[in-house]
Amino acid sequence: MVELLIAMSVMAIGLLALFAMFESSILSITRASTTSTAAALADAEMENYRAIKHEVIGLDEADIAVTDATYTSDPAHESSAANREHVLTCTSNPPPCTNSMPTQTKTGADGKQYRVDTYIVNQQVNGGAGRDVKLVTIVVRESADPSQIWARVASSFDESTGL
Repeated sequence: MVELLIAMSVMAIGLLALFAMFESSILSITRASTTSTAAALADAEMENYRAIKHEVIGLDEADIAVTDATYTSDPAHESSAANREHVLTCTSNPPPCTNSMPTQTKTGADGKQYRVDTYIVNQQVNGGAGRDVKLVTIVVRESADPSQIWARVASSFDESTGL
């Protein structure tokens, strides 16, 4: 009888460990899925900027005054308004604008809502003596908890290439 009790206890401990392993595997798969969906959203948003000319890369001036604490506390946010890149209005004629907002909510392929923040900063090559470079950073966050960052993509756009 004692041997049977010990055998059942060992088997119960083994089964509990097996269930814990399955639970952690499900959590890991869910996190990997969320991360790859967020990366796909960030890449798609960055492709919008790669498809337009350098001169119209920017955020609409009417929308650039974002007061959201999550947006302004990100390291990609430029505190100096002079260095933030904006366009006057996104009704430019011939070159199209991205019609991108500094903060958007987008639905990923997994059906979840994500917050997509866009930062565009003017920089000068060679410490201000060179040509204009725009640094575009896309940050994808958890919609319900914006402090959770799922993806961050940055790319620089050089004035000399015109793209």
